[in-house]
Amino acid sequence: MNYLSIENISKSFGERVLFEHISFGINKNQKIAFIAKNGTGKTTLLNIISGIESSDSGQIIQRKGIQIAYLSQKMALNPNLSVEQSIFNTDNPILKIIETYEKALENPGDSEAYQQAFEKMEQHQAWDFETQYKQILYKLKLENLHQKVKTLSGGQQKRLSLAICLLQNPDLLILDEPTNHLDLDMIEWLENYFKKTKITLFMVTHDRYFLERVCNEIIELDEGKIYKYTGNYSYFLEKKEARLAIEKATQEKAKNLYNKELEWMRRQPKARTTKSKSRIDSFYETKELAHKKRQDHTVQLALHMERLGSKIIELHHVNKSFGDQPIIKNLSYVFKKGDRIGVIGNNGSGKTTLLNLITGNLKPDKGKIIIGETVKFGYYSQQGIHIKPEQKVIDVIREFGEYIPLTKGRSLSAGGLLERFLFNRKQQYDYVQKLSGGEQKRLYLCTVLIQNPNFLILDEPTNDLDIITLNVLENFLLDYPGILLTVSHDRYFMDKIVDHLFVLKEGVIQDFPGDYSDYKAYSELQPKQTVTKKNLSTRDNSHKKISLSYLEKKEFENLEKEIAQLNKEKQDIENSFVSQNIPQDKMYEMGQKLEKLIQQLQQKEERWLEISIKMET
Repeated sequence: MNYLSIENISKSFGERVLFEHISFGINKNQKIAFIAKNGTGKTTLLNIISGIESSDSGQIIQRKGIQIAYLSQKMALNPNLSVEQSIFNTDNPILKIIETYEKALENPGDSEAYQQAFEKMEQHQAWDFETQYKQILYKLKLENLHQKVKTLSGGQQKRLSLAICLLQNPDLLILDEPTNHLDLDMIEWLENYFKKTKITLFMVTHDRYFLERVCNEIIELDEGKIYKYTGNYSYFLEKKEARLAIEKATQEKAKNLYNKELEWMRRQPKARTTKSKSRIDSFYETKELAHKKRQDHTVQLALHMERLGSKIIELHHVNKSFGDQPIIKNLSYVFKKGDRIGVIGNNGSGKTTLLNLITGNLKPDKGKIIIGETVKFGYYSQQGIHIKPEQKVIDVIREFGEYIPLTKGRSLSAGGLLERFLFNRKQQYDYVQKLSGGEQKRLYLCTVLIQNPNFLILDEPTNDLDIITLNVLENFLLDYPGILLTVSHDRYFMDKIVDHLFVLKEGVIQDFPGDYSDYKAYSELQPKQTVTKKNLSTRDNSHKKISLSYLEKKEFENLEKEIAQLNKEKQDIENSFVSQNIPQDKMYEMGQKLEKLIQQLQQKEERWLEISIKMET
């Protein structure tokens, strides 16, 4: 069943053409990712589909009666409403019934109102939806229902917007970078939620594991054309590589034909027949194809980095609190040459605080931070770039440096670095205010790199970057000879770039020797602690103690072994994807196997949790 059709739509801003005459459809139960470079109009396209913006030409045909919810990057929330009021301030009739019931609970003296509200809940079977509503808020850490929107952080507001979209229970959910502002636990919960829920999705995301595990179709806008791939991210990579190989072979043939036809053009007679006119037209088409250039770049730079001395950075018993809340407790660590460290932890756990302590932007309450004389920081923070009016792209980067020194006395100019990071010569002389959000982040990254730091600190560098730029950044970082310290919720990025982790939990930092997938597998193999589940419902959910049967006890023991084995198989496949050790002809097969493993693992973990709760109640 077709929900929505995009037919021949185009959009330009002045001379800048975002896309022209693109068409595709969205059908029921599809989970589609839309992939394109920064600046090619991904967010604009979502706004057009959602009716926020209009296209220059073409049309959007929507099936009558379908409900659409849109999670945009800039959601308009009423700052004076509470979290709960914001959620109930929608058109979902079930939410209205739950709101009435919640209000009746707050007024126990009015038994008649309570009875009516209770009967409505029964009549519309709203209990399950109420449980879902509470669970979503719990998972997104929005438990203070009475907190005003204006007091929420930017990340909390984004999570509230996500909760509102999910609870509208729409036929079609449109998402613009849904994993931004979510910590790793939330991302993995959202993955599982979308995999289990029968919902139609159309999303823009740079999270490649999310793409791998959630999407069943990928639509790519590349060089102005639409390409469709019926499969997940692994399938997309396989088929795109095959497509580019065919394009390359076709272009080689066009070059040979162009050289041959060029000789004919030079010696053709002045009197043109109909036949020669047709051949001339064909020549110019061949010429265009032969000279077509792709904007793909890899970054392989042999940097001549300033030497790091024997003393780099030492942290001795560092403590930091904000008010009564301890953020960093008794941290000691000595950085070594070659360190490539990822920092992970829940939102608010102190990741950015740690980076600001190391760079000297914050002072510790207790302890010492000793920075070696040869250390030169490059700090990519979440604040982004400050845009000056009428400033051009090339001028922004030249404020920080004219070139990067390379080995053997060579150098790379500011313009050359920009070109490596996908800014062509024309874009370099455009005004900065014309850039998209992702392009501005890419430019900011270049201003950090051109300073040639030997200690690079990246705070959420993958936010708002497209997949093409992420590959460029990863290639650069793989060859980077200095120390790297990065905060990121992009699991694919962390697996590819870092070799050990700082794990922040309640102010304590654990140094884990491995990447994120290693840590995830390790965590899942640890003995489970007592299972407690916070009860967010206002109804009485007390249980009587239940003892396990002999068969349940045996099942529980076997489940732990089976979960450990499945996790190992899952990790092996994921590591193969990251290291790119899988042959191209096996990519799709292994992707299907991974998806099946994840489903089996989820079922067994749910059964394990069910028995655990039974043991503890």
